Amino acid sequence: MDRDECRAEAEAASSGDTSERAVERAGWRDGSGWPSPDSPAALRRQAAAYARTVPLGVDLDRIDWEVSRRAKRRAGACLHHRETGRQTIRLTWAAYESFGWERFAGTIRHELAHAWEFQRFDESSHGRRFRRVANRIDAPLSCPPFSEARLLLRCRNDDCDWRARRYRACPTVTRPDGRRCGDCGSRYRVFHVASGETWASADGYERARSRLGDRW
Repeated sequence: MDRDECRAEAEAASSGDTSERAVERAGWRDGSGWPSPDSPAALRRQAAAYARTVPLGVDLDRIDWEVSRRAKRRAGACLHHRETGRQTIRLTWAAYESFGWERFAGTIRHELAHAWEFQRFDESSHGRRFRRVANRIDAPLSCPPFSEARLLLRCRNDDCDWRARRYRACPTVTRPDGRRCGDCGSRYRVFHVASGETWASADGYERARSRLGDRW
């Protein structure tokens, strides 16, 4: 860890409400004690209010909040706008409905950890620095899926357990013959979860897609 990272993490550790009891009353650690929002607008307002109870040195005045009804894969995302130095935290309504407020509060903390990195280093990932900050605020290190994947990639090597979920017909799904397993480098097969259709080439995808028709 370099000097700037040490300084930034020290600031994060000492930031927020200095009264531990006040923080605990606010229920930041597990989201308890808060009502359950009944609309995207209510969720957006409560997420912004909840963020102010999380003891992390984030400039919340630089964060805009959105709630998406369209997103189907990610429970949340933190978008960084380099030209303005602002961030947008976009939350997914369907994920909130699936998780409930207390579990979803962890997603908010996860995205706040990304915002903290963006504001200090102009970049963010899920690396060691992020993990240290996320652990400090009891944020999950990744956001779990909240909907069933339409497609599954599975390594064809019997000794390899690699799996990957996909939700749409991206190139890893439509042209698997030019790609490899993420662990061992072997070829993989694509499975359409609902139907059991499977393929391992672009031609195979086209045939399966034709057979499935409206069932895709």
